Amino acid sequence: MRATASRLKAWFESDFFWDFSHEGVAVASFCLLVFLCLIALCAPVIAPQDPFDLASIDIAFANLPPSWAAGGDPAFVLGTDDQGRDLLSAILYGMRLSIAIGLVSVFLSVVLGVVFGLLAGFAGGVADAVIMRVCDAFLSFPAILIALLIDGILKAALPQGMGEATAYCVLVFAITLSGWVKYARTVRSLTLVEKDKEYVLAARVIGVSRTRIVFRHILPNVLSPLFVLATVGVATAIMTESTLSFLGVGVPPTTPSLGSLIRIGNDYLFSGQWWLCLFPGAVLVAIVIAVNLFGDWLRDATNPELKG
Repeated sequence: MRATASRLKAWFESDFFWDFSHEGVAVASFCLLVFLCLIALCAPVIAPQDPFDLASIDIAFANLPPSWAAGGDPAFVLGTDDQGRDLLSAILYGMRLSIAIGLVSVFLSVVLGVVFGLLAGFAGGVADAVIMRVCDAFLSFPAILIALLIDGILKAALPQGMGEATAYCVLVFAITLSGWVKYARTVRSLTLVEKDKEYVLAARVIGVSRTRIVFRHILPNVLSPLFVLATVGVATAIMTESTLSFLGVGVPPTTPSLGSLIRIGNDYLFSGQWWLCLFPGAVLVAIVIAVNLFGDWLRDATNPELKG
């Protein structure tokens, strides 16, 4: 307990925490991000309705406006969608799904990028040339097109009727393969710098294995900028998931996600039912802005050359 208390005290007295606490934008974006993640995590507890429970959904309540608008129902604060689901509940569950897919996709992208980046940077030669040419091929196309292509190929290759779990896996896999390149290129460039430093040369002289040098000595020194890049990458992954769902190739139509809710709202936008698109879109914008602002501050805080 004393060790934990001393570590917490050292953390609160560190320059990093001082910079954070005195940067209003960073504090505001972090608090907003934590708030959104908490209400998404607690969706089953705080949501007025379970959008997956068909017994609680009545099509007679479809497309109701917010409770304060004319024709609204006090039971549905933000109104209902075209299926009669409470829009607030659908947004909470949709946030939960979108954030989860974004986090898992970024984690897998980082793992894939670290493995190939370390291999290309440390091994060099043919391995480096092949991996970099693959990265160049991926960078030749927008990430959303790569995700669409991979999503279409996998769904065509897999047997029909394999369930929603498979659709989620396909979506995560598509976003992962469309986002791993930037992590691989970053790790490769950092590895090229680290592998010629004295501590690595000394480890080679005393007979330390290549695997141990890579994962015990080089990897810890390339993680700091990678963490900052991954933080901003979460927003990109969430946007990619929302875009795919908006285009109808993401999560199943019956599953609420921010992208699918915006797509449904877009169909009714010109008929005057603005709430179906506005509220999910506002939540998506809030998540992306919060992540990007916090990521920008984190980048500046971990790189003294960018402070100014």
